This record gives sequence, structure tokens and C-alpha cells, in this order.
Amino acid sequence: MVTSKLQALWNHPAGPKTIHFWAPTFKWGISIANIADFQKPPENISYLQQIAVTCTGMIWCRCSTVITPKNWNLFSVNVAMAATGIYQLTRKIK
Repeated sequence: MVTSKLQALWNHPAGPKTIHFWAPTFKWGISIANIADFQKPPENISYLQQIAVTCTGMIWCRCSTVITPKNWNLFSVNVAMAATGIYQLTRKIK
């Protein structure tokens, strides 16, 4: 059963054999870096950078559900990007 699920993932149009898998996987680094920046003082946060992270996340969340094949890895990383960007902007504004 596990083997068939791994085989299905491997052969999926957005699986590890394609760029559709690896691009969003490496994009998680941006969200992880943004989470690491939660410890930084708000004065050191860049408005422009966080606006870019937030907008990218919001725009690509929509696109990831419209494209074929549906790419849930891309969707989830962009939800994380939008959420961390909004959080950082909220910290900066306060």
C-alpha cells in the first residue's frame, strides 16, 4: 500500500521528477527565513520585502489552484508566504 502511494507521488505530473515539485519545495526556504525573522526587532523589517512576500503568496495561491496539474505543494508554500508576510507587516505597523 505504501509502495503504491509512493509510486503515485513519483509519477504525478507535479511529482519529484518535475520542476513543479522542486520549485515550491525550495520556495519553502523563503517562508522559513521569514519565520526565523520573527525574532528580529520590527524596526529591522523591510516594508517592501514583506509586501513582496505577501503579494507573491496571495497571487500564487490563486494560480496554483487554477493550473493543471493542481499543485498543492505550491499552494501550501504560498499560504505560508502570505501568512508570514502579513504577520511581519502587522509587527512593523504596530
